[in-house]
Amino acid sequence: MSLPAASTLPDEVRAHCAAVAASATAVRIDESALTRIADGGWDVADPGLDARSHLLDAEPEDVAMAMLIGDAVNFGSGWFPTLRKRVDHATGRPLSGSITIATALVEHYRAHGVWRPEQLRRTRTDVLAAVLGQRPDHELMSLYAQAMRALGSFLGDRTALGFVAEAGGSAATLARSLADGMALFADHGFYKRAQITANDLALAGVARFGDLDELTIFADNLVPHVLRCEGVLVYDVALAEHVDAGRTLPLGRWEREIRGCAVHACEQLAPALGVPPRVLDTWLWNRGQDAAMKARPRHRCRNVFY
Repeated sequence: MSLPAASTLPDEVRAHCAAVAASATAVRIDESALTRIADGGWDVADPGLDARSHLLDAEPEDVAMAMLIGDAVNFGSGWFPTLRKRVDHATGRPLSGSITIATALVEHYRAHGVWRPEQLRRTRTDVLAAVLGQRPDHELMSLYAQAMRALGSFLGDRTALGFVAEAGGSAATLARSLADGMALFADHGFYKRAQITANDLALAGVARFGDLDELTIFADNLVPHVLRCEGVLVYDVALAEHVDAGRTLPLGRWEREIRGCAVHACEQLAPALGVPPRVLDTWLWNRGQDAAMKARPRHRCRNVFY
C-alpha cells in the first residue's frame, strides 16, 4: 500500500488510516450517520483524567513517571475478560480491565511510591502480578513485566520529566521517540499508546505540547465499538457474526479495517463537532463505559498495542 509522504507521526497515522478505509471490504463508514451526528451535535466535553485511576496529586516527577508506566502497560483488552476485575462500590458492577489495572497501580504508588527506571528494569512477573491482584501465570502479567523492563531500559538514567523535555514541546516528537525506542509501542500505522502517552502527560499537567491537537484518536477496541453502536461503523455479515459471537479476532485485515476506519471516521467527525480528535476519543471512550455499551460484544484481539 503506497502512502503519501508524512512529516509527523500523526500525519503518518492519518494517511495510513485513510488508505485502509479506502480499500476496506469488511468495514465501511456510514456517511449518513456522520451527517446525523454532526447536524444533531454531540455535547463533547474533555473530562480529563480520573484521579481514582491516575496519580495526579503527587510531585510532578512522580506524576510523569506514573503516566509513563501506566501507558507502558495500557494494553491487553483481548485478555481482559480473563482478569480478576475490581468492583465499583458505587454501582456493584465490575470495573473494566483497564481501570482495574490502573487503579491497582495508583494504590501501590500511594502506599510504596512510584517505581524508578532502575526498579523497572528489575521487574519480576510474580511481584507485579501480586501488585495488580492477578495470577502470576496469567500471560498478560509476563507481558506487562516485559513492558516495564523495556521502559526502564529506554529511560536509562533519564528522569521522566527529563525525557518529556527532550521532546521540545512536541507531542508528535515524544510519540515518535516512544514508538522508535520500544518494540511494544511500535504500533505501525496507528501508534495508539505512543500518542495517548503524550495526551495523558498533558492532561496530567506535567507536559505542554504546542501540537497536542494534531494527534489522532487512540485506536483501540472500545472507540470503534462505540462508533459501531452509534451506526458510524458498519461491519459486513461475516465480521459482525464473528464479533457478536465474542470470538477472538486475530491480527490481520479485519482488525486493521476496524481501527483504520475508526480513525478515518473521527478525522471527519471531530472538525464537524468543533473538537480535536484526541478530545473526541476521550469522550467516546468514556461513553463506552455505559452498561448497555459494555453488554454488547466488541472485537477482542490479543496484542500488545491496545
